[in-house]
Amino acid sequence: MTGFGKAEYIFSDHKTIVEIRSLNSKQLDLTLKVMPHFHEKETEIRRILSAALERGKVDAAVYMTDIAGAGLSSQTFTPINKEAFKYYYRELSALKEELNMPETTDLLPTIMRIPDVTRQAVDNGINDEEWELLQTAIQQAIEAFNAFREQEGAALEKMFTEKLDGISALLAEVEPFEKNRVENIRQSLVKNLDKLAEETKQQVDKNRLEAELIYYLEKLDITEEKVRLRNHIKYFRETMAAVGNGVGKKLGFIAQEMGREINTLGSKSNQSEMQIIVVKMKDILEQIKEQVLNVL
Repeated sequence: MTGFGKAEYIFSDHKTIVEIRSLNSKQLDLTLKVMPHFHEKETEIRRILSAALERGKVDAAVYMTDIAGAGLSSQTFTPINKEAFKYYYRELSALKEELNMPETTDLLPTIMRIPDVTRQAVDNGINDEEWELLQTAIQQAIEAFNAFREQEGAALEKMFTEKLDGISALLAEVEPFEKNRVENIRQSLVKNLDKLAEETKQQVDKNRLEAELIYYLEKLDITEEKVRLRNHIKYFRETMAAVGNGVGKKLGFIAQEMGREINTLGSKSNQSEMQIIVVKMKDILEQIKEQVLNVL
Protein backbone atom coordinates (compact mmCIF):
# COMPACT_ATOMS: atom_id res chain seq x y z
CA MET A 1 0.00 0.00 0.00
CA THR A 2 1.27 3.45 -0.81
CA GLY A 3 2.02 5.71 2.11
CA PHE A 4 4.24 8.44 3.53
CA GLY A 5 5.27 9.43 7.02
CA LYS A 6 7.85 11.87 8.39
CA ALA A 7 9.10 12.99 11.80
CA GLU A 8 12.12 14.92 13.09
CA TYR A 9 13.88 16.11 16.22
CA ILE A 10 16.76 18.44 17.14
CA PHE A 11 19.71 17.21 19.18
CA SER A 12 22.95 19.12 19.80
CA ASP A 13 23.94 20.90 16.57
CA HIS A 14 21.94 18.79 14.14
CA LYS A 15 18.38 17.93 13.16
CA THR A 16 17.50 14.28 12.54
CA ILE A 17 14.77 13.39 10.04
CA VAL A 18 12.97 10.05 9.72
CA GLU A 19 11.08 9.39 6.47
CA ILE A 20 9.02 6.36 5.42
CA ARG A 21 7.64 5.85 1.91
CA SER A 22 5.96 2.83 0.36
CA LEU A 23 4.58 1.50 -2.92
CA ASN A 24 2.39 -1.50 -3.66
CA SER A 25 3.77 -4.98 -2.98
CA LYS A 26 2.34 -8.33 -1.88
CA GLN A 27 4.96 -8.72 0.86
CA LEU A 28 7.10 -6.38 2.95
CA ASP A 29 10.22 -5.30 1.05
CA LEU A 30 12.07 -2.89 3.35
CA THR A 31 15.03 -0.79 2.23
CA LEU A 32 16.64 1.18 5.08
CA LYS A 33 19.23 3.92 4.65
CA VAL A 34 20.90 5.47 7.71
CA MET A 35 23.85 7.84 8.09
CA PRO A 36 27.03 6.40 9.68
CA HIS A 37 26.14 8.21 12.91
CA PHE A 38 23.23 5.73 13.38
CA HIS A 39 24.87 2.53 12.08
CA GLU A 40 25.06 0.85 15.48
CA LYS A 41 21.25 1.11 15.79
CA GLU A 42 20.44 0.03 12.23
CA THR A 43 19.36 -3.49 13.21
CA GLU A 44 17.02 -2.21 15.93
CA ILE A 45 15.57 0.45 13.60
CA ARG A 46 14.89 -2.24 10.99
CA ARG A 47 13.22 -4.44 13.61
CA ILE A 48 10.91 -1.61 14.75
CA LEU A 49 9.87 -0.79 11.18
CA SER A 50 9.37 -4.43 10.15
CA ALA A 51 7.09 -5.05 13.14
CA ALA A 52 4.92 -2.02 12.34
CA LEU A 53 4.78 -2.16 8.52
CA GLU A 54 3.03 -5.25 7.16
CA ARG A 55 3.15 -4.96 3.38
CA GLY A 56 4.58 -2.78 0.66
CA LYS A 57 7.86 -1.88 -0.98
CA VAL A 58 9.06 0.43 1.79
CA ASP A 59 11.94 2.92 1.61
CA ALA A 60 12.94 4.30 5.01
CA ALA A 61 15.69 6.80 5.73
CA VAL A 62 17.26 8.33 8.83
CA TYR A 63 19.52 11.30 8.12
CA MET A 64 20.82 14.50 9.71
CA THR A 65 20.99 18.13 8.63
CA ASP A 66 23.04 20.86 10.29
CA ILE A 67 21.26 23.68 12.12
CA ALA A 68 24.29 25.91 12.77
CA GLY A 69 23.19 28.38 10.12
CA ALA A 70 26.27 28.34 7.92
CA GLY A 71 25.77 24.72 7.13
CA LEU A 72 29.10 23.69 8.66
CA SER A 73 29.37 21.19 11.46
CA SER A 74 32.03 19.04 13.09
CA GLN A 75 29.57 16.18 12.61
CA THR A 76 29.73 16.35 8.84
CA PHE A 77 32.98 18.17 7.90
CA THR A 78 36.65 17.65 8.70
CA PRO A 79 37.80 20.37 11.17
CA ILE A 80 41.07 22.29 10.91
CA ASN A 81 43.69 21.98 13.66
CA LYS A 82 44.29 25.68 14.20
CA GLU A 83 47.29 25.24 16.50
CA ALA A 84 49.01 22.98 13.99
CA PHE A 85 48.23 25.42 11.16
CA LYS A 86 49.80 28.32 13.11
CA TYR A 87 52.87 26.26 13.97
CA TYR A 88 53.54 25.17 10.39
CA TYR A 89 52.84 28.66 9.06
CA ARG A 90 55.45 30.17 11.39
CA GLU A 91 58.00 27.47 10.56
CA LEU A 92 57.46 27.67 6.81
CA SER A 93 57.46 31.47 6.81
CA ALA A 94 60.79 31.47 8.62
CA LEU A 95 62.16 28.90 6.18
CA LYS A 96 60.89 30.94 3.23
CA GLU A 97 62.71 34.01 4.54
CA GLU A 98 65.86 32.01 5.28
CA LEU A 99 65.95 30.56 1.79
CA ASN A 100 65.06 33.94 0.27
CA MET A 101 62.11 32.47 -1.56
CA PRO A 102 59.92 34.77 -3.72
CA GLU A 103 57.18 36.68 -1.90
CA THR A 104 54.63 35.27 -4.33
CA THR A 105 55.18 31.77 -2.95
CA ASP A 106 51.82 30.62 -1.50
CA LEU A 107 52.22 28.58 1.67
CA LEU A 108 48.50 27.78 2.16
CA PRO A 109 48.26 24.76 -0.23
CA THR A 110 51.41 23.29 1.28
CA ILE A 111 50.17 23.67 4.85
CA MET A 112 46.75 22.21 4.09
CA ARG A 113 48.37 19.06 2.69
CA ILE A 114 50.11 18.37 6.01
CA PRO A 115 48.20 15.53 7.79
CA ASP A 116 48.38 17.17 11.22
CA VAL A 117 46.56 20.27 10.01
CA THR A 118 43.37 18.42 9.10
CA ARG A 119 42.07 15.65 11.30
CA GLN A 120 39.09 13.38 10.61
CA ALA A 121 36.00 14.20 12.63
CA VAL A 122 35.41 11.65 15.36
CA ASP A 123 31.80 10.44 15.56
CA ASN A 124 31.20 8.58 18.79
CA GLY A 125 27.82 7.37 17.52
CA ILE A 126 24.44 7.81 19.12
CA ASN A 127 24.09 8.02 22.91
CA ASP A 128 21.16 6.87 25.06
CA GLU A 129 19.52 10.30 25.16
CA GLU A 130 19.49 10.66 21.38
CA TRP A 131 18.41 7.02 20.92
CA GLU A 132 15.28 7.77 22.97
CA LEU A 133 14.56 10.77 20.75
CA LEU A 134 15.14 8.70 17.63
CA GLN A 135 12.78 5.94 18.75
CA THR A 136 10.08 8.52 19.44
CA ALA A 137 10.60 10.06 16.00
CA ILE A 138 10.37 6.62 14.36
CA GLN A 139 7.06 5.94 16.12
CA GLN A 140 5.74 9.37 15.07
CA ALA A 141 6.74 8.69 11.45
CA ILE A 142 5.00 5.30 11.61
CA GLU A 143 1.83 6.93 13.00
CA ALA A 144 1.85 9.53 10.22
CA PHE A 145 2.49 6.76 7.70
CA ASN A 146 -0.44 4.68 8.99
CA ALA A 147 -2.71 7.74 9.01
CA PHE A 148 -1.87 8.25 5.34
CA ARG A 149 -2.72 4.60 4.67
CA GLU A 150 -6.04 4.89 6.52
CA GLN A 151 -7.08 7.80 4.31
CA GLU A 152 -6.22 5.78 1.24
CA GLY A 153 -8.08 2.80 2.71
CA ALA A 154 -11.28 4.83 3.06
CA ALA A 155 -11.02 5.87 -0.58
CA LEU A 156 -10.40 2.26 -1.62
CA GLU A 157 -13.44 1.03 0.32
CA LYS A 158 -15.62 3.55 -1.49
CA MET A 159 -14.17 2.48 -4.84
CA PHE A 160 -14.64 -1.24 -4.10
CA THR A 161 -18.26 -0.64 -3.09
CA GLU A 162 -18.97 1.17 -6.35
CA LYS A 163 -17.31 -1.58 -8.41
CA LEU A 164 -19.19 -4.35 -6.61
CA ASP A 165 -22.45 -2.48 -7.16
CA GLY A 166 -21.53 -2.33 -10.85
CA ILE A 167 -21.00 -6.10 -11.08
CA SER A 168 -24.27 -6.74 -9.23
CA ALA A 169 -26.14 -4.45 -11.61
CA LEU A 170 -24.64 -6.23 -14.63
CA LEU A 171 -25.56 -9.60 -13.16
CA ALA A 172 -29.16 -8.44 -12.91
CA GLU A 173 -29.05 -7.49 -16.60
CA VAL A 174 -28.32 -11.12 -17.49
CA GLU A 175 -31.69 -12.44 -16.26
CA PRO A 176 -33.93 -11.17 -19.10
CA PHE A 177 -31.65 -12.78 -21.70
CA GLU A 178 -31.49 -15.97 -19.65
CA LYS A 179 -35.26 -16.43 -19.76
CA ASN A 180 -35.48 -15.93 -23.50
CA ARG A 181 -32.48 -17.99 -24.49
CA VAL A 182 -33.88 -21.31 -23.15
CA GLU A 183 -36.86 -21.12 -25.46
CA ASN A 184 -34.69 -19.86 -28.32
CA ILE A 185 -32.33 -22.81 -27.90
CA ARG A 186 -35.24 -25.25 -27.80
CA GLN A 187 -36.83 -23.82 -30.93
CA SER A 188 -33.50 -23.81 -32.76
CA LEU A 189 -32.85 -27.46 -31.93
CA VAL A 190 -36.34 -28.56 -32.91
CA LYS A 191 -36.12 -26.64 -36.18
CA ASN A 192 -32.77 -28.19 -37.07
CA LEU A 193 -33.93 -31.69 -36.17
CA ASP A 194 -37.12 -31.29 -38.21
CA LYS A 195 -35.01 -30.22 -41.15
CA LEU A 196 -32.75 -33.21 -40.65
CA ALA A 197 -35.75 -35.56 -40.41
CA GLU A 198 -37.13 -34.16 -43.62
CA GLU A 199 -33.86 -34.68 -45.43
CA THR A 200 -33.28 -38.19 -44.11
CA LYS A 201 -36.96 -39.21 -44.27
CA GLN A 202 -36.71 -40.46 -40.69
CA GLN A 203 -38.96 -39.50 -37.81
CA VAL A 204 -37.33 -37.95 -34.73
CA ASP A 205 -37.99 -39.67 -31.41
CA LYS A 206 -39.78 -36.96 -29.43
CA ASN A 207 -39.03 -38.54 -26.04
CA ARG A 208 -35.35 -38.84 -26.85
CA LEU A 209 -35.40 -35.25 -28.11
CA GLU A 210 -36.86 -33.97 -24.86
CA ALA A 211 -34.32 -35.91 -22.80
CA GLU A 212 -31.41 -34.62 -24.84
CA LEU A 213 -32.82 -31.11 -24.72
CA ILE A 214 -33.09 -31.18 -20.93
CA TYR A 215 -29.49 -32.45 -20.66
CA TYR A 216 -28.26 -29.74 -23.01
CA LEU A 217 -30.10 -26.96 -21.19
CA GLU A 218 -28.78 -28.15 -17.85
CA LYS A 219 -25.27 -27.77 -19.20
CA LEU A 220 -26.03 -24.17 -20.14
CA ASP A 221 -27.85 -23.29 -16.93
CA ILE A 222 -26.12 -20.44 -15.05
CA THR A 223 -28.23 -20.41 -11.88
CA GLU A 224 -25.44 -21.82 -9.70
CA GLU A 225 -22.86 -19.39 -11.10
CA LYS A 226 -25.14 -16.43 -10.36
CA VAL A 227 -25.76 -17.62 -6.80
CA ARG A 228 -22.07 -18.16 -6.12
CA LEU A 229 -21.11 -14.81 -7.63
CA ARG A 230 -23.65 -13.01 -5.45
CA ASN A 231 -22.30 -14.84 -2.39
CA HIS A 232 -18.73 -13.85 -3.29
CA ILE A 233 -19.78 -10.22 -3.65
CA LYS A 234 -21.46 -10.36 -0.25
CA TYR A 235 -18.40 -11.98 1.34
CA PHE A 236 -16.14 -9.34 -0.24
CA ARG A 237 -18.22 -6.59 1.38
CA GLU A 238 -18.13 -8.34 4.76
CA THR A 239 -14.36 -8.84 4.54
CA MET A 240 -13.81 -5.15 3.74
CA ALA A 241 -15.43 -4.29 7.07
CA ALA A 242 -13.24 -6.75 8.99
CA VAL A 243 -10.43 -5.55 11.27
CA GLY A 244 -7.04 -7.23 11.46
CA ASN A 245 -4.12 -8.45 9.41
CA GLY A 246 -4.38 -10.28 6.11
CA VAL A 247 -7.60 -8.63 4.88
CA GLY A 248 -5.96 -7.68 1.60
CA LYS A 249 -4.85 -11.24 0.84
CA LYS A 250 -8.34 -12.55 1.63
CA LEU A 251 -9.90 -9.98 -0.68
CA GLY A 252 -7.49 -11.13 -3.38
CA PHE A 253 -8.64 -14.74 -2.98
CA ILE A 254 -12.32 -13.71 -3.11
CA ALA A 255 -11.67 -11.68 -6.28
CA GLN A 256 -10.12 -14.79 -7.86
CA GLU A 257 -13.23 -16.82 -7.06
CA MET A 258 -15.42 -14.08 -8.52
CA GLY A 259 -13.33 -14.28 -11.68
CA ARG A 260 -13.93 -18.02 -11.97
CA GLU A 261 -17.70 -17.59 -11.79
CA ILE A 262 -17.67 -14.74 -14.31
CA ASN A 263 -15.53 -16.82 -16.71
CA THR A 264 -17.98 -19.72 -16.41
CA LEU A 265 -20.85 -17.35 -17.15
CA GLY A 266 -19.00 -16.30 -20.28
CA SER A 267 -18.38 -19.86 -21.42
CA LYS A 268 -22.07 -20.74 -20.98
CA SER A 269 -23.36 -17.59 -22.65
CA ASN A 270 -24.45 -18.29 -26.19
CA GLN A 271 -25.91 -14.86 -26.85
CA SER A 272 -23.87 -11.83 -27.84
CA GLU A 273 -25.78 -9.60 -25.42
CA MET A 274 -24.84 -11.82 -22.48
CA GLN A 275 -21.23 -12.03 -23.59
CA ILE A 276 -21.01 -8.23 -23.73
CA ILE A 277 -22.25 -8.09 -20.15
CA VAL A 278 -19.65 -10.67 -19.09
CA VAL A 279 -16.87 -8.63 -20.71
CA LYS A 280 -18.00 -5.58 -18.72
CA MET A 281 -17.93 -7.65 -15.52
CA LYS A 282 -14.38 -8.80 -16.27
CA ASP A 283 -13.27 -5.23 -16.84
CA ILE A 284 -14.64 -4.11 -13.46
CA LEU A 285 -13.13 -7.12 -11.71
CA GLU A 286 -9.67 -6.37 -13.13
CA GLN A 287 -9.90 -2.88 -11.66
CA ILE A 288 -10.73 -4.42 -8.28
CA LYS A 289 -7.80 -6.87 -8.49
CA GLU A 290 -5.36 -4.05 -9.26
CA GLN A 291 -6.39 -2.09 -6.19
CA VAL A 292 -6.60 -5.08 -3.83
CA LEU A 293 -2.78 -4.96 -3.72
CA ASN A 294 -3.16 -1.67 -1.83
CA VAL A 295 -5.05 -3.33 1.03
CA LEU A 296 -3.14 -4.71 4.04
